[in-house]
Amino acid sequence: MHKKIYLDYAATTPTAPEVLEAMLNHLKMDGTFANPASTQHFFGEQANQKIDTAREQIAAIFKANPSDFIFTSGTTEANNLVLKSVAYRFQAHGKHIITSSTEHKCVLDSCQFLETQGFQVTYLKPNSDGLIDLNELENCITAATILVSIMHVNNETGVIQHIEKIAEIVAEHGCFFHVDAAQSVGKLSIDLSEIPISFLSFSAHKFYGVKGIGGLYCRNRAKLKLAPQLHGGGQEYGLRSGTLPTHQIVAMTAALNWATENRIADYEHAKMLKNSLLKQLPAFILNGSQDFTLPNIVNLSFDNVSADSLIIALRNEVAIASGSACNSGAVEASHVLRAMGIEGERLYGAVRLSFGRYTTLDDIDFAAKRISEEVLRLQQLANS
Repeated sequence: MHKKIYLDYAATTPTAPEVLEAMLNHLKMDGTFANPASTQHFFGEQANQKIDTAREQIAAIFKANPSDFIFTSGTTEANNLVLKSVAYRFQAHGKHIITSSTEHKCVLDSCQFLETQGFQVTYLKPNSDGLIDLNELENCITAATILVSIMHVNNETGVIQHIEKIAEIVAEHGCFFHVDAAQSVGKLSIDLSEIPISFLSFSAHKFYGVKGIGGLYCRNRAKLKLAPQLHGGGQEYGLRSGTLPTHQIVAMTAALNWATENRIADYEHAKMLKNSLLKQLPAFILNGSQDFTLPNIVNLSFDNVSADSLIIALRNEVAIASGSACNSGAVEASHVLRAMGIEGERLYGAVRLSFGRYTTLDDIDFAAKRISEEVLRLQQLANS
């Protein structure tokens, strides 16, 4: 049988064994399985206390107020909640939103929906490295601007935006600042007591947790009185109705605690893997800034090689991607790279390799060997 190497950690990470154990302990009859809203009896109160403890632990990691965190199904829901809720709640103050053209589709599609509702959206175009021009951002803010939404780390290129500087600019103008931190939580330190971020969203499955659970930080949540997008039992302070999944919340907290404790070690491990990988590959072009990037995501193009052809050739041995997992079913060029001004062969030949905690040097050696072989084969076919 062929060896199989997973290099698509940016799409999702495997669940850590410690996290899985924590989750299973809250599903069984002898565990904390009850509905946390059923606080009229011991079982429900016990589950509710577990959620309160989880909220406190998450808040401590971000240095924030526990009551400012709500649980969601993941970043997509959290992003939708922020964009639409802020738009509807504060439209009397203005109907202008600023984002970037390299955001995740859930942000871009939400903004496009809001445009049909009478809101104006400015899509900032990054430079060739994928970074936002801070002067352009400031010049785009008007008296009608209510929200700026910029992701921390890009899911296709790994480029890190200067959210500290962006937060300062936005705060000076009295606007809300939303950060999609799906790719950065658990990998970079985020101190919400120091950075004036209004909203921050994240997903557990990006840092070795389970799928289907995430979180949203809302600074001064009680004063905002945001408009809920889901109605029902009034859970999560009325912002997000639905029975809270105690097992998933506990699992996410365990994953975040583990990721925070091992953040530096994981970073150095990814850096070592990236350096080893790039040394072994044939000639390529890196896409995105190399000065401001996470080492666990590598986006590159090979001359005369189609991304689709390379991915198909490797699919039973080395799992790589051509962009966001949400777009993998569609035959279309990366909107992220296109926004960076990348076109032609380089655009359609771009692939994303991402790795993590469980990737070994042996995995990288095998993957580099197979990628090199297929790249050279495809190049020979293209030139024949």
